Amino acid sequence: MTATPRTPTGKDRAQVRKDLPADLSASIAVFLIALPLSLGIALATGAPLQAGLVAAAVGGIVAGRLGGAPLQVSGPAAGLTVVTAELIQHYGWRTTCAITVLAGFCQLGLALLRTARSALMVSPAIVHGMLAGIGVTIALAQLHIVLGGTPQSSAVANVLGLPGQLADLHPVALGVSVLTLVVLLGWPRLPGKTGSALRKVPAALAAVATATAFAALAGLSLPRVDLPSWRSHALPELPEGPVLGLIAAVLTITLVGSVESLLSAVATDKLIASERGTKRPPRADLNRELRGQGAANIVSGALGGLPITGVAVRSVANVKAGAVSRKSSMMHGFWVLLAAGLLVPVLDLIPLAALAALVMAVGVQMVSITHLRSVTRHREIPVYGTTIVAVVLGGVLEGVAIGIAVAVALALHRLARTRITVEQLDDGVHRVWARGQLTFLAVPRLSRVLNQIPHEGRAVIELDGSFMDHAAYETLRDWQDSHLAHGGSVEVTGRRADAFPPSDPARRGTQRGGHQCCRPWTPWQNHCDHRAAGALADPPAAAAPATPAPAPRRRGAGQLASGISAFQRDTAPRVRDELARLAREGQRPSQLFLTCADSRLVTSMITASGPGDLFTVRNVGNLVPLPGAESTDDSVAAAIEYAVDVLQVDSITVCGHSGCGAMQALLNSAPGTPMTPLRRWLRHGLPSLERMASRHHAWARISGRLPADAVEQLCLTNVVQQLEHLRAHESVARRLAEGTLELHGMYFHVGEAQAYLLSEGEDFFDCRVFDTVGQNA
Repeated sequence: MTATPRTPTGKDRAQVRKDLPADLSASIAVFLIALPLSLGIALATGAPLQAGLVAAAVGGIVAGRLGGAPLQVSGPAAGLTVVTAELIQHYGWRTTCAITVLAGFCQLGLALLRTARSALMVSPAIVHGMLAGIGVTIALAQLHIVLGGTPQSSAVANVLGLPGQLADLHPVALGVSVLTLVVLLGWPRLPGKTGSALRKVPAALAAVATATAFAALAGLSLPRVDLPSWRSHALPELPEGPVLGLIAAVLTITLVGSVESLLSAVATDKLIASERGTKRPPRADLNRELRGQGAANIVSGALGGLPITGVAVRSVANVKAGAVSRKSSMMHGFWVLLAAGLLVPVLDLIPLAALAALVMAVGVQMVSITHLRSVTRHREIPVYGTTIVAVVLGGVLEGVAIGIAVAVALALHRLARTRITVEQLDDGVHRVWARGQLTFLAVPRLSRVLNQIPHEGRAVIELDGSFMDHAAYETLRDWQDSHLAHGGSVEVTGRRADAFPPSDPARRGTQRGGHQCCRPWTPWQNHCDHRAAGALADPPAAAAPATPAPAPRRRGAGQLASGISAFQRDTAPRVRDELARLAREGQRPSQLFLTCADSRLVTSMITASGPGDLFTVRNVGNLVPLPGAESTDDSVAAAIEYAVDVLQVDSITVCGHSGCGAMQALLNSAPGTPMTPLRRWLRHGLPSLERMASRHHAWARISGRLPADAVEQLCLTNVVQQLEHLRAHESVARRLAEGTLELHGMYFHVGEAQAYLLSEGEDFFDCRVFDTVGQNA
């Protein structure tokens, strides 16, 4: 079934005319950035300089029109500089153009197979390491041009050649390069009103223009841009060379270009979401974006242009400049086309040293401190560092392959690594703690530790892992049976405890009976449902005399007293030292956890957290009122400000849940219903209702399926909407811009006891992330 194209209405055309000034302004800003960068990237690859202009124009017009990310800007990118330079050295420029065309057809094939999401399976540590390695290689090569020399064929050769290059400096080229870098780095920091006005000119354009004007006015003699006549422009020819080598080249361009474009599209979506609460374009259709990139590469290669990808720097500039549709990217490509035909005399004045300095700065910036912090936080430094070194020493394809191999090896190591310890507590109990996954590899250590426990001793086995294979299960079960036969006692707790029945027959019966006592799922012990227990209690005998009884204690007070008594008896001795430490040091939670007031949501249980881990805010419907909203409850905003600015939390999680009464009330609300405190509060959930009804937002999904009913759909949509409300708070927006705060969406299905985490860049809740060692909500 195919959809019939919708005919534009008068309202649509009016909206286009209204948006045109914003798109026009943004396109000029992006053009001013793209022009010098396109020339600089062409210079860094060794391609004809006009090839960079061809790629910029085609990327804007073709990829901008056909791509699936409306505000993404495509063109020649630094991420493909090293790959393209190697291809030009091995096969020549015209064959490289043919390889670009073939890579475009491969991208079209991948888009038809709908594999765009699969490209994002590559670990971010590998992608960031690849970009950092490319950045180091670019910087080393351009440093030679900055110093007045010529770059060598490899990064290692460039490093080895630096001493000789430093001994043979060219002061004129170095001076122009230094001037370019000073203007480039200082331009965003110009003070005062005059500086604010000047900062509207892109720093890259200002740096190159200043260096060009200085060189022209001073009459300096140094190599400059030389754009050949378009009549002699080189077009592709049939590829010549080893077939396997050509296939590897095509696959390299396809892989690197596709991954970089898709990651840039996802990053652009995140930027739009963080900066614009409303009036935003649709989220990126990644398969369509891949089709657009493929078509652009076919056209660019056929016209003698560089390979094309989505470019994060120009896309960010496009969003920041206020673009609202794909017309901005398309117009930017048109401006580049005009410049290539009309501004050749002006472009020929640009010193090559200025372009080299600009591209060297871009290469250095590709080694991102933010990315380094991210991979450090996720313990992926070995993958990141190995990928950088491999890209610098071997090349992009080899570096990515080695990075993937290291990532797989690290994942297997973490999967196989199991720590098994035993300690004897003061009351004579032997506590065995197994952290990690119990597989056949851990059986020898497990047997050795279990054999240290005396036959008649009391043992507590804590299984702190999500997987246990058959070999480990048989080992532990056989030991349990043997230990019980010798008069000992065994209590198994943790995630895999359900596979082992309690050693106490009385407890075994109550566990299966279901109402007397629940098996502990956290350090809590003997958590009971007193109402169910009371209902199951034996009724008084019918023949019992009706004697006066003392006034019964209120059930709520009795349950509270019983719970306090259980805490003091069972839990307090275990947590007293930790709470004493927290009392001395104060609270330093890592996360603000904002969830519903529903009594079935136990935050410490579903996040496996303890005292001091979460700063928790609960309200009806897990709502985050927008700043300045009518009847705003300042308690939520105050908690957010305190957590973000004072406690300096690293992340904020909004957690919804199944069967939410607040969402049900929202769905059932009717106009004219008398306003009560509850109704006034639920008005903060109306944007969630509007989002669910809007045709501009795809329905939220949960673990690959659509929601079961409208209530679940609204529960999921509400989490996404409240995350947007969070971004509107000043303190949150500031920390997000600094890259020091993360936002997470979460959904807890009460009946399934299953937690789902919101996937980045999508309204898609997935539970599979919880199968990974070390990952939690």
